[in-house]
Amino acid sequence: MILEGGALVLADNGICCIDEFDKMDESDRTAIHEVMEQQTVSIAKAGITTTLNARTAVLAAANPAYGRYNVSATPQENINLPAALLSRFDLMWLILDTASAESDIALAHHVLHVHREGRPPDLAFTPIVSVELRAFIAHARTFQPHVPVELSNYIASAYAEMRQDEIDAGEKAMGYTTARTLLSILRLSEALARLRWADQVSGDDCIYIACHYYLLKGTAINVSALIYDKVIGTME
Repeated sequence: MILEGGALVLADNGICCIDEFDKMDESDRTAIHEVMEQQTVSIAKAGITTTLNARTAVLAAANPAYGRYNVSATPQENINLPAALLSRFDLMWLILDTASAESDIALAHHVLHVHREGRPPDLAFTPIVSVELRAFIAHARTFQPHVPVELSNYIASAYAEMRQDEIDAGEKAMGYTTARTLLSILRLSEALARLRWADQVSGDDCIYIACHYYLLKGTAINVSALIYDKVIGTME
């Protein structure tokens, strides 16, 4: 008998891209919980019991629950996935199909050009050579940055503020903050430090990540004050 790993196991130490994430079977959703929490896949079939490594980043794409994104509802209500699964993702990006004459015409011209010529149009800028990008990422992954003690109080207070804001918002809260959110802030801050080829997380790294979470939970009206009061003010 041959034991073969699936996509998540084959993507060990890499990235696994999953499309139509919202259409995943319930059994597969249950299995991916372990991968995103423990970075392993447990197998118990045909008398074989083993654990395989699945140290992979998961990049998933999902469609809105009702075919079109409802801006008056929370992201969690629009995505319609279990809260326990959504909380395991460090970042959520909303790509909205907003009607705009300028962007719609540009998209139509792009599609028509590809259909007619069989290739995308020439870019207006010079992209980074893939070899250089791979070399940059490979060198960045050699760094193992740590969070200095002086930033611990800031990160802890920012996390506590996020939790308190949700309690104050009540039913109007745009998300939920758990201990996994705190781990996400740490991971993303360390990732920014790696991009700088640094061995230590800086205050700017933490501010950038904290701003992202406040932007995710805030609105266009109050987000500027939110960032200053909760993030910059705390650092001062």
